[in-house]
Amino acid sequence: MGELRKPFLLLALLAVALVVGVELGAAALTGGGDASGALRGSAGQLGVELGDIGAVSEPSGRGIGYLALIDVVALWTTGLFCLSLVLPDRVQGRVQGVATLVFSIVLLLVALVLLIIAFVELTVMVSLFLAPPFGTLAYLAVWGFFPVDAAAALLGLALLLKLVWAGLLLAAQPRFLRNKGLVLLALTTLLCTVVLQFLHALVPVILVSILDDLGAVVFAVVALIWALVLLIGSIPAIVKAVRTTATTSGRTVR
Repeated sequence: MGELRKPFLLLALLAVALVVGVELGAAALTGGGDASGALRGSAGQLGVELGDIGAVSEPSGRGIGYLALIDVVALWTTGLFCLSLVLPDRVQGRVQGVATLVFSIVLLLVALVLLIIAFVELTVMVSLFLAPPFGTLAYLAVWGFFPVDAAAALLGLALLLKLVWAGLLLAAQPRFLRNKGLVLLALTTLLCTVVLQFLHALVPVILVSILDDLGAVVFAVVALIWALVLLIGSIPAIVKAVRTTATTSGRTVR
């Protein structure tokens, strides 16, 4: 690793852990409030009386939470860097391969399940919205308003923490820039965050839930790709560890 600045690396781990925490807690921090007043004007544009809709609450959305599927890879990668501070290289090589294999399989399964859930929900949203008047009424009652301001605040915080994470990694070791996988991962998570912010601001508030769910589908697919990358990348490390163990055992027997 060369002149690794340990405090910066540990702070980078803390920053990316906070990112994942913010994203996982997004559902609890947004949504749930009364949205009837905010929907009054939007419902009128669709020719629907708000009194017919009844109580309307803010949906928390899935997009921000699904970003955690990608950022948990950043957390895992940074954690492996930190692991090198406490474990010898030989032990780390053996542990890293097996642990990454298990982590990638778990991430693959979780991302696949969440992808199916988000896709089914997206299909239901679009089908209801395009089936006036009763389908549209049902859509408005469940997903007709999205807490755009609260979501923007959380995404802004997450984006800031991600930039801090990237900056701290560079401060810890400038040669991290040579790690193409790490650079690509950083660009992926930053781009996904900006894209979700763009989607939330792209359409009227009554349609934001649809685009938010579309973003969640995309993020789940991206997480699947990264899980496969980790899975494939862990195989050489495991093979190398097995060969090293076999060689060491052979020498011991002789």
